[in-house]
Amino acid sequence: MAAVEDDEFLDEEPIDIFISFPPEVQNAIEQVLPSNDPLDQPDFNAVDYINTLFPTEQSLSNIDDVVNNMECKIRTIDDEIRTVVRGQTNVGQDGRAALEEAQRVIRQLFVHIADIKAKAEQSEEMVKEITRDIKQLDCAKRNLTAAITTLNHLHMLVGGVDSLQMLTKKRQYGEIVMPLQAVMEVMKHFHNYMGIPQIKQLAHQVHQIHLELAQQITSDFHEAFSGPNAKHFTPNKQLAEACLVVSVLDPRVKRDLLKWFIGLQLAEYCHLFQETQDTAWLDKIYQRYNWIKRHLLDFEDKFGPMFPPGWEVSERIAVEFCHITRSELSKLMSKRKSELDVKLLLYSIERTSRFEGLLAQRFTGVTLEDSPEHPSSLESGKPQASQSTNPFESSESDGKSTNPFDGDTENADEQNSSQIPAKPKLLPFHGIIGKCFEPYLYIYIESLDRNLADLIERFVHDAKQQQSSTAASLPSEISGMVLSSSADLFVFYKKFMAQCAQLSTGQPMLGLAATFQHHLREYAVKLLQNNLPKITTSGSLGSSMSSITRDLRDLSTSGLIQNFHSLLKEGEVTRYTREEQARVCSILTTAEYCLETTQQLEEKLKEKVDAHLADRINLSQEQDIFHNVISNCIQLLVQDLETACEPALTAMSKISWQNIETVGDQSGYVTAVTSHLKQTVPVIRDNLASSRKYFTQFCVKFANSFIPKFIQHIYKCKPISTVGAEQLLLDTHMLKTVLLDLPSIGSQVNRKAPASYTKIVVKGMTKAEMILKVVMAPTDPAKAFADQFAKLLPEADPSEFQKVLDMKGLRRSDQSYLVDLFRLQLRTPSETNSGGTTTGGLAPFNASLSSPEHESSRIKKLEKLIKKRL
Repeated sequence: MAAVEDDEFLDEEPIDIFISFPPEVQNAIEQVLPSNDPLDQPDFNAVDYINTLFPTEQSLSNIDDVVNNMECKIRTIDDEIRTVVRGQTNVGQDGRAALEEAQRVIRQLFVHIADIKAKAEQSEEMVKEITRDIKQLDCAKRNLTAAITTLNHLHMLVGGVDSLQMLTKKRQYGEIVMPLQAVMEVMKHFHNYMGIPQIKQLAHQVHQIHLELAQQITSDFHEAFSGPNAKHFTPNKQLAEACLVVSVLDPRVKRDLLKWFIGLQLAEYCHLFQETQDTAWLDKIYQRYNWIKRHLLDFEDKFGPMFPPGWEVSERIAVEFCHITRSELSKLMSKRKSELDVKLLLYSIERTSRFEGLLAQRFTGVTLEDSPEHPSSLESGKPQASQSTNPFESSESDGKSTNPFDGDTENADEQNSSQIPAKPKLLPFHGIIGKCFEPYLYIYIESLDRNLADLIERFVHDAKQQQSSTAASLPSEISGMVLSSSADLFVFYKKFMAQCAQLSTGQPMLGLAATFQHHLREYAVKLLQNNLPKITTSGSLGSSMSSITRDLRDLSTSGLIQNFHSLLKEGEVTRYTREEQARVCSILTTAEYCLETTQQLEEKLKEKVDAHLADRINLSQEQDIFHNVISNCIQLLVQDLETACEPALTAMSKISWQNIETVGDQSGYVTAVTSHLKQTVPVIRDNLASSRKYFTQFCVKFANSFIPKFIQHIYKCKPISTVGAEQLLLDTHMLKTVLLDLPSIGSQVNRKAPASYTKIVVKGMTKAEMILKVVMAPTDPAKAFADQFAKLLPEADPSEFQKVLDMKGLRRSDQSYLVDLFRLQLRTPSETNSGGTTTGGLAPFNASLSSPEHESSRIKKLEKLIKKRL
C-alpha cells in the first residue's frame, strides 16, 4: 500500500519543477556523490541536453532507443528512492531500542565501579593493619636515635665546658679555639631545650666562658701594649692564638679590641699633628702622609704576623688615619680660612690625591664596607669611572678640528683614561680625605673666574689691535675663519673642567659651570657683538634724491638709460668695506663654532658631575645668545646689501614712467642692483664656505626683505603708462632671474638654489609681475577689472587695489566706483568664481590679460628686443 502511494505521489509531481540547492549544499553533494552525468549538474539545461542527444535530423531515427533508456533510468531512480523511504520507517524504533540498551549498560557499569571502590577501601584497611606495627617500630627508632644524639651532644657539651674552663685559667688559647667552636655548634642543637634547667645552666656557663675569655684577652692586650713593659714588648705566640679565639667570639669583642688598638697606634699621630703644632697646617701636609707610611711599615714588620690576615689591621689603621686627618683638616681650615689661597689649596689636594692613590694600590678596601662613610666615597668615585665612556675623550679625531672636546690631545688625559678601567680599586679610597677640601673649592672657582676674566680682557685688547692694524694682518677674518680666541677659550675650559673633575664632581662642578656660563656671555658680548661694524647712512641722501627726481622728469628714454649710473652715484650710501664684511662673516662662523662647542660642553659637564646634579647644568641661555649673534650678523649683511640697493630702488620710483614711449633694454637701476649683488654675494659666500646653511639663511632673509621693498617701490611708480608698465615688467622679470641665481651668482660652479629660497623668490616676484599685468589692463569694463584683480592677486586688500589705481593715474572720483566694486567682490567671492556672472566684455579681457601663451609671447618679444639692443 505504501508503495502504491509513493507511485501515485511521484506520478502527480509536475515534470517542469526544477529544485535548486544553495552553493554550500551543492558542494557537499558533489563531495559525497561525485558524478559526471549532465543530469546531475546544477546548471542543467534540458534544451541543451536534448540538442547533444540529437545534433542532426538523422539522429532522430533512434529516438525510441533514447526514450527507452531514459524511462529505464527513471524507473531505477524511483526504485532507489522507494527503498530509501521505506528504510527510514524503522529508524525511530531502532534508535529508542539502542538508547535503552545504553542506559542498561551504564547502570551495570556503575554497579561494577561501586564494587571496585568498596574492595579498594577494604584493601587499604588491611594494609594499615599489617603496617601498624612497622610504623611503631620506625617511630621508636627515630626517637631512640634522637635520644642517643642528644646524649652524645650533652656529653660533648659537659666535657667541653669543663675543658674550656680549665684551658681559660691556664691561658692556653691555642687549644681553646677548636673546643670553643665545637661547643658553640653543640649549643645550637640545644636551642629548643632551654626550658630544661640543666641545659639552661650549661648555656649560662658557656656564656660566662665567653665573657671571661673576652675580658682576659683584652686585659692581656692592654698589659702587653700599654703596661709598664710595653716598650720592651715583643709579639708572642700567645697573643697570636688569642686573636684566633677573638675571631670565634662575638664580633663586638673583635671590634672593640681593634678600635682600642688602632687608637693606640694613632695616638702619637694625634699628638704630633694637633692644631697647635706648626706641622698641622696645609703647607706641611706631606709630613702627615710620610708619618703614616713609616708607621705602617714599622707596624707590619713588628706586629703584622701576630694578627690574622683577615683582620686587615694595616688597612684599618690607614682608614682610621684618613678619617682623623679629614676631621682635623676640616677643623683647621674652618678656623684659619683667611690663610687659604688657591696655590696652597691645590698643593694640598694634589698631595692628598697621591696618597689616596697609594692606598688604593696597597689595600683592597674591604674594611671600608664597615665604615659609615663608605657609600659617600663610592659615590664620589662614580663620575671618575664614567670618564672612560665619554665620547669626546676618544682618540678618533683627525687632528684638524679646533674643538677641544672632539678628542684628547694631551698625553696626561690619555694616561688617566687608560688607568681608570685598569685600576677600579681606586674608587673606594677616592675622596676619603679629599672630601674635606670640597667646601673650600670656591677659592679655586674664584681663581678660575679671575683668570678667565683676564683672558677675556686680553682677547678684547688683541681684537682692538687687530682692528686698528691693516687688513693684511687679518688673514683669519678676511677668509671668514673662526676667531682663534674662541678656540683658546674652550681649550682653557677643557683644562679647567678636567682639573676640577679630579678635585670634586659635586657642588664645585656647578660653580664651575656657572663660571663658564658667565664668561661665555662675556665673550659673546665683548668679542663678538661689540666688534660688529655699524652701518651709517649718508645724511645727504634725501636732498640728493630730490635733485635726482627733478632731473628725471625731463629726461627721455634714451637719456634715462645713458645717465642713470651718474644719477645713482649722487645717492650712494656708506657701506661695509670688504674687510668689514669679512669681519662680520668671521664673527658669524665664530658664533656658530661657539654654539656647537657649548652644546658639547654642556654634555661634557653633565657627564663629569654627579648624577643627581646633572639636571642643574643648563647652558641653553648661552646657546641662545650665540644664536642671536648669528642672527644679528645675518641681519647686518642683509641690511648692508639692502642699503646698497636702496638708491637704485628709490631712483626707480622717481622715474617718469608715463613719458616712456618704447620698451628698451633693462633699466639702469636693474643693472645697478645686479652689480651690487655680484660684488657682495660672492664675498659673503666665500667667507661662509664652512657655514653653508647660514649663507642660505642670508639669501632667504635678503629675498624676504628685498622683494616686499621692491613691490612697495613699484607702487610708487605713478602715474605709469602701458609702455612704462611693459618696461617695468621686463625689469621685474630680469630682476627675478638674477634673484633666482643669487646663491651661485659670480661662481664658476653652477649650483642649484635651495628649494625654500626659490619658492620665496618665485612667490614674491610673481606678485610683482601680477601687479604690473593688472596695471597694463584696461579698467573698462570696471566689473571685469575688479574681478581680474581679485583673481590675479587673491591675497590683496583694498589698500593695494587703491595703489594700483593710483599707478594707472585714475582720478579719485573714478577710483571710488572701482574700489566699491572690489570690496563687493571681496564680500561675495562665490559670485566672482561663477562663470554666469561675468559681463559681455570680460571674456576678451581675460583672453588678452590672463592667457599664459599671450604673456609668455610678450616676455619673449621683450627678451629678443634686449638681445638685439645688446
